[in-house]
Amino acid sequence: MTGRVAVAGSANVDLVVGVPRHPRGGETVLGGDLRRSPGGKGANQAVAAARAGGAETTFLGAFGSDDGAEFLLSSLANAGVRTDLVSRVDTATGTAFIMVSPDGENSIVVAPGANSRLSLGTAQLDRIAEADVVLAQLEIPLDVVAEAATARRSGALMVLNAAPSRELPDLDLDVLVVNEHEAADLAGTSGTPEELARILRQRAPAVVITLGAAGCVVAERETVHLPGFRVSSVDTTGAGDTFCGVLAAALAQGRSLREAAERAGAAAALAVTRPGAQAAVPTAAEVAAFATGGNA
Repeated sequence: MTGRVAVAGSANVDLVVGVPRHPRGGETVLGGDLRRSPGGKGANQAVAAARAGGAETTFLGAFGSDDGAEFLLSSLANAGVRTDLVSRVDTATGTAFIMVSPDGENSIVVAPGANSRLSLGTAQLDRIAEADVVLAQLEIPLDVVAEAATARRSGALMVLNAAPSRELPDLDLDVLVVNEHEAADLAGTSGTPEELARILRQRAPAVVITLGAAGCVVAERETVHLPGFRVSSVDTTGAGDTFCGVLAAALAQGRSLREAAERAGAAAALAVTRPGAQAAVPTAAEVAAFATGGNA
């Protein structure tokens, strides 16, 4: 492993059910069998940074004292993520309820549980200060995100995946990652991804807007559109998290933002060809081969 990533974020037990279509308001739809899998934006991204990105990755999150916590910690450990500094709190571990339609699109409701009680102590802040890249999302308290950004060392990068959409104060960021909907929400207007990226550069020196199968837009001094990879989608759950984790790992390893986004796009494309969130995250060897050959 090369490069060090610290992920401050959420961990959820995902309860997933396949549906023929997403229900309208007030409607009941019969689904398939219920599947329980490890998830949460922070945990998913940590798994991606370690397994698909090949970075030394620490996860800083909060768990309850229930079987869901052990389930999630086992998945993180199996991916090679360090969990020695996670917190235990007196509430239920986070849970996400996910519906997946036949075209792979998902709808998600999250009960934050322990994630809303996450705080960073001295040991956690010290680990952040050792990282090359600090990665956070918005399923945890905003003050924790701000504290993580402040704790990074000089020369380290703060990457924020501003998801799910919520009002965001000014934060000391290096890279902001959002999808199209989150970009419009944060910008407070509609527009092309390129237009939104230029607006959002007021929030961070660099912006990445993910576009699903269409690839992503990367905005630094210049704004470029990187095309996506052609794959057959099975389940999009966790694809954005795979992108963010691999992006952070690649940046920690010294790649440029464009190179990191290209590698992250390949990893996310592979992830949508498999069901689940963490279970769908490919290995670094698979990502390297796919990025070169472009075949799932």
